[in-house]
Amino acid sequence: MSSPRSKSLMRRFCFLASASVFAAAFAGAQSPSYPSQTSQIDSGESSSTAFQLVSDDGLSGSAAAGAAQDDQGGKRGLLSKLAFEAGGGFNAPVSSSSSYVTWGGNFTGGAGLHINKRFSLLTEYQFIDDKLPGALIAETGANGGNTHIWSLTVDPVIDLFPKSTNSVYVTGGGGFYRKVTNFTDPQEAEYCDYYYCGIETENAVVGHFSSNQGGFNIGGGYTHKIGGLYSDGTMKLFAEVRYLDVLSPASAIAPNGLGTATVGPDTKLIPVTVGVRW
Repeated sequence: MSSPRSKSLMRRFCFLASASVFAAAFAGAQSPSYPSQTSQIDSGESSSTAFQLVSDDGLSGSAAAGAAQDDQGGKRGLLSKLAFEAGGGFNAPVSSSSSYVTWGGNFTGGAGLHINKRFSLLTEYQFIDDKLPGALIAETGANGGNTHIWSLTVDPVIDLFPKSTNSVYVTGGGGFYRKVTNFTDPQEAEYCDYYYCGIETENAVVGHFSSNQGGFNIGGGYTHKIGGLYSDGTMKLFAEVRYLDVLSPASAIAPNGLGTATVGPDTKLIPVTVGVRW
């Protein structure tokens, strides 16, 4: 027969063995199940495959999206570099030119590039229509006259306060100028519209002379930003004054059989222009 001591040891051993089995079973039930290495590899390959969908142009989905974004950014960057302007105003003669040109109007248009926020480079077209003084018209025996000047110039613009809503700038440049001086007389001409035809009197050019030469201008102006939520748009209203010197030659010409017209050298004007620039 076994002793009471050996029975007590046997009971303790059985109890510890049962407790260990129960604890192991409980831990196995509570531990999370992890996918095998094979399933992880399969899952990774599937994800990789999903992100490698090929677009129509041969780029992967992520690469195509990046290329499209870069393309749009490049277009926006190019458009933001383009500069345009359009405006009109009036011209006043400098005293030395007042004997052969008077007041008139002008139109200006331009296009170019914003080199940076402070500096722009524009190619400008300007058309000037000024009247002739009565004394000059009387020399030829005509009844009226005008001077037309058109130009194509290169003009840098320097914005002194590019981050401000209101700013000032300086500008100037030079290029090609063509000046045409016309003398007119009233003549009868037939006029027709949708309802009838009739005879009316209009000023017709009876004599003219012209010249092609260089010239230059210099001046400055004021701008006010418009557009944008906080006036941060690229469009600006501008008002400017320039000094213009058309290097035309002196002449004494009898245009088309009219009396001799004497015109001094250089045509100097003060164009005042208002418009929009962006």
